[in-house]
Amino acid sequence: MRNPKWTEDEIVLALDLYFRSEFKDMEPTGDGVIELSELLNVLPGQDRKANDKFRNANGVSMKLQNFKAFDPRYDGKGLDRGSRLDQIIFNRYWDDQESLRRRASQLKSIVEYRDKLPGLETVHDDEVPMTVTEGRTIFKLHRTRERDSKIIKRKKEDVLTKTGKLECEACGFDFKKTYGDLGEAFCEVHHRVPLSELQAETKTSLKDLAVVCANCHRMLHRMKEGMSIKALKSLLQQS
Repeated sequence: MRNPKWTEDEIVLALDLYFRSEFKDMEPTGDGVIELSELLNVLPGQDRKANDKFRNANGVSMKLQNFKAFDPRYDGKGLDRGSRLDQIIFNRYWDDQESLRRRASQLKSIVEYRDKLPGLETVHDDEVPMTVTEGRTIFKLHRTRERDSKIIKRKKEDVLTKTGKLECEACGFDFKKTYGDLGEAFCEVHHRVPLSELQAETKTSLKDLAVVCANCHRMLHRMKEGMSIKALKSLLQQS
């Protein structure tokens, strides 16, 4: 059985190890290689299909060898069977390894706390916007925060108590005002913490959430940078 293609999240974790390792430590017997193999085998959303060879140490080592072909520090040739996505991710983080380490840390935290995130597996890949640069696993964590019915209920109650209405914080749309009783207590809730700062172990607070209409929520998820209410409001004011 052939292994599935490496996902962007997997490549990010492999590249993080690559930049933290000496060239001599990239063999299948290397501690870091073995640890990454174990990590990839429990990363949420993987299509393993009972494949014993899925992301084994040999496969991880070969992926690290692929990166050598793009690395100007390496005098040799490296393996030339790397994917186009390998090169894109390598080029993106070559001069920004701090962002790479942060993203890898986020993915590791999701693995560590995966048993407390049962909703993660219910978020389908087709819900992840093409514009998201932080990868599907981190976006799925974002979506699970927006689907936590208990904190969403508390947010709505808090806003209603303070303002008497559920008005979109971006455009001002009010379902109750427009649809009458049908729109009573209806709105969507956006998790406003930037994807780049999201950590699996952090609990969601009311201030992390924003009341929004369905249209603005979709637009927030399409925005490339920050998914910020403030940025969307500014965009609306300019249009």
